[in-house]
Amino acid sequence: MTPDITKYYGTGRRKTAIARVWLTPGKAAFIVNGLALEKYFPMEALRLVINQPFAVTQTEKKFGVIANIHGGGKAGQAEALRHGITRALIDYSLELRSALKKAGFVTRDPRKKERKKYGQKGARKRFQWTKR
Repeated sequence: MTPDITKYYGTGRRKTAIARVWLTPGKAAFIVNGLALEKYFPMEALRLVINQPFAVTQTEKKFGVIANIHGGGKAGQAEALRHGITRALIDYSLELRSALKKAGFVTRDPRKKERKKYGQKGARKRFQWTKR
């Protein structure tokens, strides 16, 4: 018989990156795609971005994090993971929502890469106009 372990789930998105996040109370392990956080995100700046929701709510070392991330680059994945952790923390306790909302972590960042248009060099760039 399996023990009754409570997990809190959140999905985070940023650009084309999608993060599925499970928080487990008590455990302090941080696993991303089967690797430790330090292995998957070697840059300290990205790890600081990921841990921001825990710092705002004073819940560091209270949760174990298991995340599956796909799509996008490392920076987009880090911000998607932050968004997923935020949603999972709100699932854990609705009282944390006001602090997370004030910090700006609840709202999904809607900015994406704009598509290239036909007859143009890029999304906004035009071909050079010549008079003669």
